[in-house]
Amino acid sequence: MAFEERNISTAVEGDADGRRLDLWLTARFTYRSRNQWQTIIRDGKILVNGISVRSSRVLHTGDVVAFIPEIEEPAVVMDYSIIYEDEYFFVVNKGGHLPCHPAGPFFRNTLWYDMSEKYGKVFIVNRLDRETSGLMLASKDSVTASELSAMLIDGRLKKKYYALVFGNFSQRIEAAGRLVKDTSSQVMKKRKFVMETVFKGDPETAETAFTLLEPVSFDGRFSTVLAIPETGRLHQIRATLCSLGFPLPGDKLYGPDDTLYLKIADDLITPEDWNSLVLKRQALHACYLGFSHPKSGELMEFESPIPDDMKVLL
Repeated sequence: MAFEERNISTAVEGDADGRRLDLWLTARFTYRSRNQWQTIIRDGKILVNGISVRSSRVLHTGDVVAFIPEIEEPAVVMDYSIIYEDEYFFVVNKGGHLPCHPAGPFFRNTLWYDMSEKYGKVFIVNRLDRETSGLMLASKDSVTASELSAMLIDGRLKKKYYALVFGNFSQRIEAAGRLVKDTSSQVMKKRKFVMETVFKGDPETAETAFTLLEPVSFDGRFSTVLAIPETGRLHQIRATLCSLGFPLPGDKLYGPDDTLYLKIADDLITPEDWNSLVLKRQALHACYLGFSHPKSGELMEFESPIPDDMKVLL
């Protein structure tokens, strides 16, 4: 792994614990000398846990070291609110135009960076896609983050989502099957859901219960659906709904026309294309979190109403 001309971050592993930042960079990324790395650090282009530091900064296991070249990040809407906080974690209600964590061209324009600036180092527990709004957890320490992540993995942390879909949805669909590569799509990352029997331990098992909340909207175009995932796979809800024939408004990848995803990447999307999407972002909202407090065992439940940009379509 090398630091290229974009935001790149990597976690410090145990064998580097206790080493100076400049020495660690020089040993791991040998295409620059120690003096060159020191200059880059002094210019503020190397961050440790989102903060500019000196070359003498001693690293510890789990620190995140990032290289931030001087490029302009895409604009986001820094729209989030803290709806619960204690000494261990935050419950955050995130808007639908905000990345959770550094990836691709985003670093400073992320929820993780903004919260780290305001509250100190945080650990994002359950990540939402940039264009998915709603509830998520951010821990204040690595131990609590691990405890909450374990709940997420084994199903003790319950999540529910509101989804608007094109079409007249059935009353209830129990979608149990697998997610596989969508070979019919030009987009390499796109997946599709296949309703089939799966074997225990299959890493692509995808189970989601969908229930109709409201029948079609006044113009007959959309239905409101409650999605309850039993597993947590990449793009699970969006890919499953698309494969069932009920894509989400605003979804460039799993909407009615996935070529819009490529058009956006190539900056070729037109006003007519935007109109066909109906929304600027995918109509998916994380509306519920339920779990036992990792320290006290108390049942914690949080809800978030459907946001205005989705509600207006109804």
